[in-house]
Amino acid sequence: MTAESTVPSPGGQPREYGFSSLSVMPSRRAGGGLGFPAGQRRTVGRASWPPLAAVDAVAALTAGQTLAEIQQHPPAVVALLLGVVLLNARGSLYRPAPLPALLDELPAVCARIVVTWCALAAVLAAFVPDEALSVRTLALGCAAQAAISLAGRGAVHWRRRRALARHPAAALVIGPAGTAQRVAAAFLRHPNCGVRPVGVVADRPTGLDVLPVLTTGEEVQRALIQNSVRAVLVVEPPSRRGPMLRALALAGCALWEVDPDSPSYDRAGGHTLAGFACRPLTVGGRRAGFGKRFLDVAVSGALLMAVSPLLLGFAAVLRLTDGPGVVFRQERIGKDGRPFTLLKFRTHRPVDAHEAATRWSVAGEQEMSRFCQFLRRTSLDELLQLLNVLRGDMSLVGPRPERPYFVTKFSQTYPGYAARHRMQTGITGLAQVHGLRGDTSIEDRCRFDNAYIDNWSMWQDICILLRTAAALVRPTGS
Repeated sequence: MTAESTVPSPGGQPREYGFSSLSVMPSRRAGGGLGFPAGQRRTVGRASWPPLAAVDAVAALTAGQTLAEIQQHPPAVVALLLGVVLLNARGSLYRPAPLPALLDELPAVCARIVVTWCALAAVLAAFVPDEALSVRTLALGCAAQAAISLAGRGAVHWRRRRALARHPAAALVIGPAGTAQRVAAAFLRHPNCGVRPVGVVADRPTGLDVLPVLTTGEEVQRALIQNSVRAVLVVEPPSRRGPMLRALALAGCALWEVDPDSPSYDRAGGHTLAGFACRPLTVGGRRAGFGKRFLDVAVSGALLMAVSPLLLGFAAVLRLTDGPGVVFRQERIGKDGRPFTLLKFRTHRPVDAHEAATRWSVAGEQEMSRFCQFLRRTSLDELLQLLNVLRGDMSLVGPRPERPYFVTKFSQTYPGYAARHRMQTGITGLAQVHGLRGDTSIEDRCRFDNAYIDNWSMWQDICILLRTAAALVRPTGS
């Protein structure tokens, strides 16, 4: 599970972007910013949800208080308010499009109001049959709340669009110079889209540039501060600029991935800005939080108690056949580049510390005893990593951790490798259940690991654990 391939995959040569492969920005200050002057660091679009939530709450309260059948049940009014707000939050109605339009969200708003009123009517009919809502009351309540909510939302959206048109957000466009300049020119021709490009970040100028071309991290930081940049348009695969995009996100910039070639109607689930298909870009991955940690502790604790006799048996056999030192400890790199000590059963004894840190894989070496070969072939030597999970060094599911030497090497060679450390490393992962173990492509592993992080969910973790358990009955080696 831990071996990686050093054989270059297609296109595996390091690419020169004009930026350092590890970091393109000066080190961040204690506050986590990039040197913004006081009072100028702002994040786009973060203040949209309070007025929208307030509008929905007022609409629910007004509709509930104006109907006599609802007035006599104050808890019903509260339930009406909470139900609509929670459903709208769940449906991302408090995260509107860059240029919000009332007609676009009208069906979703009305549908959630109807669902909430129907649920309330069903509860009252079940528990207070004598005071069940009539069809007339139900229709009037839905209509009144929908009218108030839509009117309020329309006012909020109109005010926001007007503010964006008057004060568009300064933006940088990141990508190949020719494409980035073309996209920037299109945005400049449509100032009402709320975004005003002020510079292009590219490897080198083209000679026919409309906007300044920034080729170094220092130039980007200077433009960021001088122009109060609050948005970033990315017109190339985000993995190519992973360190820079993470730094810009931490600086308070809203990131947008822009498709410069495909028509907007070819991409579902996104937005349209200046005629381009766009979608919000999250470089940090989805936050796992308490649920993932709870799963780690519960499963690793239960497994350790269940397999403790097996672990003791393995330790005894290794001690008798290979001598003292049955536990192998090695420094690995975890989340956010933090080192930790990984635990395994010792199946091989390196010649020295240098070999342990820089030699790739010992799988299949004939000098190992048959028992050690069995442990490695079945990945049972990894069971001690449940202790790493229990104490928080690792997770059950996540990108496999690697030694510092190879992390540095791969980060410089494979775009996106460093981005794997956005989430806690794991015993198994999406790459492993797709057969990417042993001497397989590092480029493919980067793609699977980053896809796992970008689309993380608790259900995905459970599925990977089940697939890993199934794979243990047909081991292929580590």
